[in-house]
Amino acid sequence: MSQAVATLADVEAIESIPLKERNLAPNTYEVVQRTAEAHPDLPAIIFFLQATEENYKKNVIYNFKDLFGKITQTANMFHGLGVGPNDAVTYLLPNLPQTYFTQFGAGAAGIANPVNPLLEPHVWVEIMNAAQTKVLVTIAPLPTSDLWDKVASIAHQVPTLETILQVDISNYLGGIRKLLVKLLGLRAPKVQSSKIKVLDFDKTMAQYPANRLMSSRQIKPDDIAAYFHTGGTTGTPKLALHTHGNEVFDAWVAGYVIGGEAGKMAYLGLPLFHNFGAIAIGISAFMNGTGIVIGTPQGFRGEGVVENFWKILDYYKINLFGAVPTLYKALLNVPIGDADISHLELANSGAAPLPVELARQFTELTGVNILEGYGLTEATCACTLNPLEGTPKIGSVGYRFPYQEMKTAVLQNGEFVRFCEPDEVGTVIVRGPNVFPGYKDDFHNQGAFVETGDGKGKWLNTGDMGRQDPDGYFWLTGRKKELIIRGGHNMDPQLIEEPLHTHPAVALAAAVGRPDARVGEMPVAYVELKPGQTATEEELLEFAKQNIGERAAVPKRIYVLDEIPLTAVGKIFKPALTRSQVKDVYEAEVNQIEGVKSVEVIAEGDKRLGTIATVNVTPTEGVEIDKLRTEIGLRLNLVSTRWC
Repeated sequence: MSQAVATLADVEAIESIPLKERNLAPNTYEVVQRTAEAHPDLPAIIFFLQATEENYKKNVIYNFKDLFGKITQTANMFHGLGVGPNDAVTYLLPNLPQTYFTQFGAGAAGIANPVNPLLEPHVWVEIMNAAQTKVLVTIAPLPTSDLWDKVASIAHQVPTLETILQVDISNYLGGIRKLLVKLLGLRAPKVQSSKIKVLDFDKTMAQYPANRLMSSRQIKPDDIAAYFHTGGTTGTPKLALHTHGNEVFDAWVAGYVIGGEAGKMAYLGLPLFHNFGAIAIGISAFMNGTGIVIGTPQGFRGEGVVENFWKILDYYKINLFGAVPTLYKALLNVPIGDADISHLELANSGAAPLPVELARQFTELTGVNILEGYGLTEATCACTLNPLEGTPKIGSVGYRFPYQEMKTAVLQNGEFVRFCEPDEVGTVIVRGPNVFPGYKDDFHNQGAFVETGDGKGKWLNTGDMGRQDPDGYFWLTGRKKELIIRGGHNMDPQLIEEPLHTHPAVALAAAVGRPDARVGEMPVAYVELKPGQTATEEELLEFAKQNIGERAAVPKRIYVLDEIPLTAVGKIFKPALTRSQVKDVYEAEVNQIEGVKSVEVIAEGDKRLGTIATVNVTPTEGVEIDKLRTEIGLRLNLVSTRWC
């Protein structure tokens, strides 16, 4: 049974039953096994390859019995290829049923290691070597993708790699198109190593039994289920360890507080290399008997997905979906028309602040509240959510999850001083069954945890700044880590700064996020040149493109300053740079609004809210100020507003 949360008292009431009495599965494999036994015929995965008109109705369906069988076969395949409990299976895959087969199968045989296919190939190599990858799963050659070409060019750089399994997406095509793709695949490049076997995923999997684990492995809650790469810099990648217990608990509690139940349908549009799609949607849905509609390999980026989204929700009777604020903004421009979305009960938002006007208009359009939450890879996935049954506070990230402690604290040099008072800003710290045991490389664990001296164990130092209001809602006010979040993807500024520092003319470099209406933030950089050196913005941008290992991290602009602002102790003062970007973006956006005569933006720091932007607007004669306020709220993606 699940229990939707309305108040903080509901969270505490759930905790009145000891967690050990909840009878959670000991591992992610048994999560699916239990559901397959209870609801074998309910749809588990529905996949469609294309979302253009009518094509989204052409699908492949796996019920829970099918799903468990495929996961078991996949686990046995990995075992047959030599994967043991401590061996990593890396996968570079788009959103496919086989991606879930790999996630759960790898966790049953060894350790799943999802990797973002949009990273540069040399970063794949770094991650695979850090994980000591034995098996790699990726797609077979495809005319519309260069993924295989890149994999073939770098596979030999991973000494531990023994086998590559190709998922042939052309199997989802029919007739002449399927044949044509296979013929074109014959011209694809070969792996530059005779020691690496290349096999077909589905054909190889079909050779293994679907009714038992050949390894007879007893998977314990403390066994490592997955590595998730996160916010690393150049050099050794940061691989966060997830135990089976971490993932099972976090998936269970997320589903419990929203009233998850068998027979409902969730839509997946977020990438499966990220923990939200893999855990908050994947494991949580399967645990509750909820089916998942996988809409195109490209997710929300797939052709026709946004344009036909309401029709897709209608056709598949979708009850819930999760997205980032930019997707919700795009949906506001798509008429619902005669689509019936009355089944929709829950829309979840994360990864970036939710603009208050955007949330209001979405609810007005659909009758459904967007529930904003908070999580991080080091806490498995999710930590908080606004209440489904209660009153969501737009701009907050909601209540903490049951059985997981979450507080704000005053820290000095990473050491605990005291817990914060209500509405006092401090560092967000978390403790509970969802908190990971640490990073694979112990070097990255320095400063990751905090001791408060209560004898009940260490807390995760999230690096995020926030406050808890008197009602128990958490509000984030900034990121101490200074991560740049672009389209829900976290980027450590050092990923940009370190390569820039290798330029012979650069003395100092600082990267910050520039507000962006489409993806939340875009990276920009500031540099200070060495005495007597010269370099243009164009030259530095070209250098960045050649030397930064992630395309999404290449700065949109690089500003050359005479002096980068510093603190009293000589550290780069990034808040000043960020506020300069806020001022620049906001003034440019507001000036485009019809009816604005002039605008001045003042961006300042605030102890409670992080950054406050004061927008002083002079309307043209005859223009109503209330109309301008609505348009400004949408244009600027305001998380909260206070009109004077």
